[in-house]
Amino acid sequence: MKRAALVTGAKGGIGRATVEAFHEAGWTTFAVDRKETDDFLPGVAFHQANVADPDSVSELFAWLNDRTDRLDALVNNAAIQISNRLVDTTVEEWDATMASNLNSVFLTARLAHPLLKSAQGAIVNVSSVHAIATSVGVAAYATSKGAVTELTREMAMEFAKDKIRVNAVLPGAVDTAMLRSGLDRGHVKGGSIQEKLADLGRKTVLGRVGQPREIAQAILFLADNEQSSYITGEVLVVDGGATARLSTE
Repeated sequence: MKRAALVTGAKGGIGRATVEAFHEAGWTTFAVDRKETDDFLPGVAFHQANVADPDSVSELFAWLNDRTDRLDALVNNAAIQISNRLVDTTVEEWDATMASNLNSVFLTARLAHPLLKSAQGAIVNVSSVHAIATSVGVAAYATSKGAVTELTREMAMEFAKDKIRVNAVLPGAVDTAMLRSGLDRGHVKGGSIQEKLADLGRKTVLGRVGQPREIAQAILFLADNEQSSYITGEVLVVDGGATARLSTE
C-alpha cells in the first residue's frame, strides 16, 4: 500500500520542494495552501485551505477523509513572517503570525490524529533556527517558531502511545520567497538581493544559503518510518552550520 502524506504551505519554496520530494519517493501526496494553484506535478492532489482557520481545516479534513483512510505523514509547513520590530508590530500582525505558524499545527494535528494513528505515521513540524537563536525585527515569527518547537516535544510524548512520531525541522537561511522578501524589506542592509544572499551565506559554516530541496529531504527522512523509526520529540537543525559558530568568531 502506498504511503500518504499531507503537506501544508505547499505553494511556497520549502512546501513545494517537500511535495515534490514525497511524490518522487512514491508517496500519495496531498498538498494544501491558502492560495489557489494548479501547477503541481501530475498525480499530486491539491486543496485550497487556510490552515489558520478552524472551519477551513475542518473542510480540508472532510476532503481528505473522502480520499484516504490513513495518513503516514503530516508536514506542518505553512507560515508567514512579519519583519517588524516588536514595538512596530500591530496586534493584528502578531495574531496573524500566531494563527498561521502555531495555531495551524494544533488544528491540523488534532484532526489528522485518527488517520495518523491508523497508519502509525509521523508528524514533521517545520520550525526555524529562530526558535533557538534569532535576530532583531522578527519578534512574532521567532516567538511562534519557538512555540512550535515546544509543541513538537509535547505532541511526541502525547502521541507516542498511538505509535505516532513527532519531530521538527529547523531550517536556517534558505533561498525562498519568504527569505528574499525579508531581505528586500531591509532586514539585511546593503546591495542587491543576490549580494545580500551571498553575504548571508558567508555567515554559515558551509558558506552559502540552503536550497528548499535540502530541507525537503530532511523532512522526508523524519517522516519515513523506515529511516527514522527511533526518532521522536527531536529538532533537526538544517542551517549550514550557522548556529554552530559563536557570534564572536
